[in-house]
Amino acid sequence: MKTAAMTRPEETADRAFLEGVYRLADPKVSLASIASMILGAAVAAHQGPLAWGWLALTVVGILAIEIGKNASGELVDFRSGVDQAVAPEDRTPFSGGKRVLVDGLFTQRQTAAVAWIGYGLGIAIGITLSAYRHPDVLWLGLAGVGLAYFYHADPLRLSYRGLGEMAVALTYGPLIACGTYLVQRREWGDQIWWASIPLGILIGAFLWINELPDYRADRGGGKRTLVVRLGPRIASRVYVVLVAVAYAVLLLLPAAGLPRTVWLGAAALPFSVWAARRVMKNAESTSAIIPAQAVTLLAFLAYSIGASIGMLVHASG
Repeated sequence: MKTAAMTRPEETADRAFLEGVYRLADPKVSLASIASMILGAAVAAHQGPLAWGWLALTVVGILAIEIGKNASGELVDFRSGVDQAVAPEDRTPFSGGKRVLVDGLFTQRQTAAVAWIGYGLGIAIGITLSAYRHPDVLWLGLAGVGLAYFYHADPLRLSYRGLGEMAVALTYGPLIACGTYLVQRREWGDQIWWASIPLGILIGAFLWINELPDYRADRGGGKRTLVVRLGPRIASRVYVVLVAVAYAVLLLLPAAGLPRTVWLGAAALPFSVWAARRVMKNAESTSAIIPAQAVTLLAFLAYSIGASIGMLVHASG
């Protein structure tokens, strides 16, 4: 049996590299992209058969951009000092950055290489989808890459200027869901636009709650998120408003032409209510917020799966 002293340096480096790749892929947070693609595919399936090969290529392209975004964001937050400023007691599985640089898993050059590979692969796939499925896929893809890169980077630095929350809601709601639908149906549709709005808001709420433990580090590093601007107590109440708006929109979706079975998305409501009560009572306690972060993630997944099942049930009825 090998001991720590017997471990070869190259084995340690390999483990660090694999750990770094895993953190940048961050399966937990990538569930936001997956939830949006599930909804886009379900609404497309409501109207006709799916092209599974093109769907698989869509998934690869979007997840590649996700990894590129995480890597480029690590560079910006490391250089600004935000990641280093997160106190140990404020770190959670959902916030505080990927920490591949802070923990020495990657160098800055390696992180930049991962970012360029991720963006490059995503753009290449977007061009392919645009050429063979619908030309507007290219513009949606470029918008997604732009929002992903400039979420952290100069000159826009959206997350540093209180615009990151809106960018996330737009990207993980309408943009990815409509893009997935467009690849499948090769035309625009109103139903996916409306169905994606509650999802975008719920994913925006996930970012919002994740910003609460980062409040002190973000404020000290000049990252003026909306949570930093409002303060934890007011921000906790805005969280409640966000989830309430999401379910109000869900209630109105049949008026926009969607089947009433889309209301199965309300399966997310118990999760959102539980998380909202937790956040309201513990806005400044990181340890108490961690369960609410996990439940907020479950809420947007439950909405995506419930609404998707509702669309598919109606299609088969």
